[in-house]
Amino acid sequence: MRGSRPSREILRRAAFTATPNPPCYSPGLAAVLVQNVSKVFRLYRRPADRILELLPFRNRAHLDFWALSNINVTVERGEILGVVGPNGSGKSTLLEIVSGILRPTSGRVATTGRVAALLELGAGFNPEFTGRENVFINGEIMGLGRGQIERAFPRIAAFAEIGEFIDRPVKEYSSGMYVRLAFATAIHVDPEILIVDEALAVGDAMFASRCVQKFEELKQRGVTILFVSHDLGLVKRLANRAILLVNGRIEAEGTPNDVVNRYVGLVVERQKRPPNGEARLASSFRHGDGASEIVRVELWNAAGEPAAVVMTGERVTARVVTRFRQDVADPIVGLLIRNRLGIDVFGTNTRVERQELGEFHAGDQLEVDFRFECLLTQQEYTLTAATQHGDGSSQDWLDDVLSFRVMDSKGAAGVVSLPTELSWRKL
Repeated sequence: MRGSRPSREILRRAAFTATPNPPCYSPGLAAVLVQNVSKVFRLYRRPADRILELLPFRNRAHLDFWALSNINVTVERGEILGVVGPNGSGKSTLLEIVSGILRPTSGRVATTGRVAALLELGAGFNPEFTGRENVFINGEIMGLGRGQIERAFPRIAAFAEIGEFIDRPVKEYSSGMYVRLAFATAIHVDPEILIVDEALAVGDAMFASRCVQKFEELKQRGVTILFVSHDLGLVKRLANRAILLVNGRIEAEGTPNDVVNRYVGLVVERQKRPPNGEARLASSFRHGDGASEIVRVELWNAAGEPAAVVMTGERVTARVVTRFRQDVADPIVGLLIRNRLGIDVFGTNTRVERQELGEFHAGDQLEVDFRFECLLTQQEYTLTAATQHGDGSSQDWLDDVLSFRVMDSKGAAGVVSLPTELSWRKL
């Protein structure tokens, strides 16, 4: 819902005097402190119940919905914290409380530094004002002098790339134009704390790429960032730390890779413990219904030997061995390669490769070999293995069960080392 009040309220409550050079990430120096924060919303069946509940001797006409329950989070100066979780888990509510839009029912929030927030699409700009006018209004609310805003405005306009629309009322903007200008304004007012809620979900691919580069720049400058994203690869790439919210509570907290793996496991299905005390393969996170169990995962080099190091371009084999605990028809066996940042690089499975595996009975074992040319660049990678039912639900899923290093004499950049033919001539 568009309007100027939400952003003004954020900035009134959260704006502080900015330091000229924001400090780099310094453990022990908190920029955001969330202590024992809970938030309850009253839910009414009909609007009239709000008034009727005020009458003497009237029974309670609402239900309490606890959006957040006893949240404790500390974000250090210069740290980037990613917040993940299913819809309705309290992610946006947490950011709104940190920003100052909402007051917690209990607990306290403290922030140190100038706060810029980009939350709900449409919040913060007056639809009747032009883009230029809204930029100046928001800058002044944040405590910037007019001269500072005038110096920053060319960079804001260049980043937003909305052309002549900068002098048109924002009610005429598309959602993409709106979010580009809002994001450009938020990142160019020299914030010390930047709070972003799914801002990149609306923009196109080119804009999203530029935003990621800007996040990297802010990260190098030591800006503290809290962001919510359903792009789990982005969380792994940008965040120093991540938290997983489920039903208003922190379910997991730690490295982005571990938290994202935990999240994936929870949203796919409930974790099921092994039926007995057998030794099992170690992984960063394991989930599945136990219809089958992966008992061995191996990587073989071109010579047919187990390998922890392979060469770029070498033909390798990833072997997954599974034992079935139940009768299963047409199972799917798959693998996934991730780089050291936890970004998915390549994944395939027997269904994708059009291999039907048939029926298996309890006690049967299955060995699947995936052979491919390793066209990865020189860095470390992990291998995730999984067995699944035909509907995609997991029987056994092991995140990062095996790690390996790729060596590349060519020294190509990026993630993939593509075979390249080069020709040239002097003109």
